[in-house]
Amino acid sequence: MSPPPSQAPRPSRASHSPGAPVRAGIPEHGRMPKYYLAKAQLAELLDELGEGAVLPAERELAERYGVARETLRLALRELLLEGRVRRQGRGTVVAGPKIEQPLSLGSYTEGVRRRGHVPGRRLIGLERFAADAAAAGELGVERGDFVWHLERVLLVDDERVGLESTYAPTALLPRMDEDFDPAGSFYAYAREAGGLVSGGGEERIETVLATPREALLIGTPPALPMLLLHRRSWDVTGRPFERVRTLYRGDRFSFSTELTTGAAD
Repeated sequence: MSPPPSQAPRPSRASHSPGAPVRAGIPEHGRMPKYYLAKAQLAELLDELGEGAVLPAERELAERYGVARETLRLALRELLLEGRVRRQGRGTVVAGPKIEQPLSLGSYTEGVRRRGHVPGRRLIGLERFAADAAAAGELGVERGDFVWHLERVLLVDDERVGLESTYAPTALLPRMDEDFDPAGSFYAYAREAGGLVSGGGEERIETVLATPREALLIGTPPALPMLLLHRRSWDVTGRPFERVRTLYRGDRFSFSTELTTGAAD
């Protein structure tokens, strides 16, 4: 039996838009959780208000959409995790679109600038340590050889958006602690100071939750999903020169890549 018309929400105009959930996520039987209906209504409000606008108070929104404040908070929490809204002081504002970062061996600096934003980095630490078996294997050095560890907070328009750890053999960049600019591009420095030209690499992405330390450095709640990128790069001779572990805020970043045609099954 079909649900009464009052229980069957009208699919939004984005129901069949490419990239959007089919039927805007509304099941065929038409019955929807109250928080999801409130979320859909809030999403339309965000489109109307525009980036940077402050949302009305929770009590006002709950009354407007006829839901309990706890239901409204659940809808707002999902929009926060998706990057549609962000906290500002004690209020909530409409967030801008996610920063699309290409999956390539170009630097973070170049990728952010191409999207019309101002990149930045804040140094947490630069230290030298003796490589254990795992680090030695990934960087092509002997166990016990010295390796640099560079840790920096990633910024976009002065907003903290990620945390990056870069590992590199000290022998390839022996003066890194003296002449490297922590706010600059590691790739540019490696090219200029060590003559290291990237010849290829491998990358892997997964979703994780930040550790308490990482969440504190990035300035996010520990429950906020993160995109974790692992990268290993080598120069034109095939010699490894970099191992990177980067956390990106899941509400502020998306990744893209260009696909090429290959043999079909």
